[in-house]
Amino acid sequence: DVLPSPEGPVPSVSITEIRQYLRAQGIPFHDGYSCLHTPSLFTDVREDQPPAATASTPYTLFVDKTTGSFLCTATLAEGTWQDFQANVELRHRGIPPASSEDPEEDMRRAREDARCIWDRALPFWELLDEEETSKTKAMFGISLVSDATLKRFGVRYLRAAKSLVFPWFSPRDATLKGLKLMRVEKKGDVISYVEETLPRFDSYRNLFGLPLISRRDTELVLTGWELDALALHQATGVASLALPRGATCLPPALLPYLEQFKRITLWLGEDLRSWEAAKLFARKLSLKRCSLVRPGHLQPRPLEALNQGLNLTRILRAALPASHKSIVSFRQLREEVFGELVNTEQVAGVKWARFPELNKLLKGHRKGELTVFTGPTGSGKTTFLSEYALDLCMQGVCTLWGSFEINNVRLAKIMLTQFAGRRLEDQLELYDEWADRFEDLPLYFMTFHGQQNIKTVIDTMQHAVYMYDITHVVVDNLQFMMGHEHLSVDR
Repeated sequence: DVLPSPEGPVPSVSITEIRQYLRAQGIPFHDGYSCLHTPSLFTDVREDQPPAATASTPYTLFVDKTTGSFLCTATLAEGTWQDFQANVELRHRGIPPASSEDPEEDMRRAREDARCIWDRALPFWELLDEEETSKTKAMFGISLVSDATLKRFGVRYLRAAKSLVFPWFSPRDATLKGLKLMRVEKKGDVISYVEETLPRFDSYRNLFGLPLISRRDTELVLTGWELDALALHQATGVASLALPRGATCLPPALLPYLEQFKRITLWLGEDLRSWEAAKLFARKLSLKRCSLVRPGHLQPRPLEALNQGLNLTRILRAALPASHKSIVSFRQLREEVFGELVNTEQVAGVKWARFPELNKLLKGHRKGELTVFTGPTGSGKTTFLSEYALDLCMQGVCTLWGSFEINNVRLAKIMLTQFAGRRLEDQLELYDEWADRFEDLPLYFMTFHGQQNIKTVIDTMQHAVYMYDITHVVVDNLQFMMGHEHLSVDR
């Protein structure tokens, strides 16, 4: 995915400007946790008035406090802050705002494919017999998840692909918008879960379990996996949702759907990376209302906890508030310190799969650290860095590339070749298959080239961190970004 180009840098808007504009236009709003709530511009356009606030008006339009982007949950219209202002202008002139509900051709085809798969998949209680049902459940480790729970969440089984099927229904009219397929792969004793989504990840705005949330629910548990959401709901009865990409990222487009909750508990997984992700997501969701379940051997992920017969309600009650006070005593840090001692391997960071020698030197990739690679021209810095970044990216580390020296097409070609591990120019018929897999990586490119204004670059990075939960930024290379005349200045 390419971030907005430098010719039109991300127009930043402050929360103060947004509030002032809404007041000046006479549009009523509530101040939410991560969004401002206003009545929708898109629901009924009969007069050239701003949307009026009557007692019964639902506030279904949400404006993100950080970026100004909006989403109307009633009509699914969305856009930038500039689009919002344009729609207000149109409304004043009595022109109905354009609804963005016309899906593109690819999107429509993906939805039709999803519908075909959904129709072929069977609900669990329609499988051949008890034996097939129990075998299938055992394969996914969900023997203790009841048919009633699977039915409630609409989970089905696709026999041909030996996959579980998780539907994504529109919260507005309960139509099928897409789905996620999950199958099990065994290598020796190691079990891994392979997921595939229709439509693709970047347009997959699903929160699994959303249609089951009622307006009255004020408490929520956010999980990183669909099977965890099932286990949690069954064991505790609390409202639970699963994020579409697990602990990798929390897309801001999902924040409006989480505004109604006064308390959100993040229980994303059982390793330190999901703990780090939970702390990051809590900042987006507003720390005041978030609690975090700390991973540990007595607090594994929800499905594992259900299978081990642990008390999930008790684990939820013991969740830690996300907002730390400014001063703490060792007693409050004691558990965290113990966690770091138990998980020394994980604390060292994400290991490189392709560079065991590098792991000895750097231990792993950790957030908040700067690594400088130097070497003469042509010594292979870019080739090595793209391999180095790709290695982490394939393990789910969200990566942003700023290539100031070679253009993105060439860089992407190098990375795709390294990813496929073969010369694709000799096997063009394989291009689409590898390109599809490459597209699913959490990898983004900045569109800068040559010397740049440092502020613009930093603003773009900050925007990327908020939008895509970037945890790894590669700048190649520093002197191209700075321009040569700045080399005497210590920057």
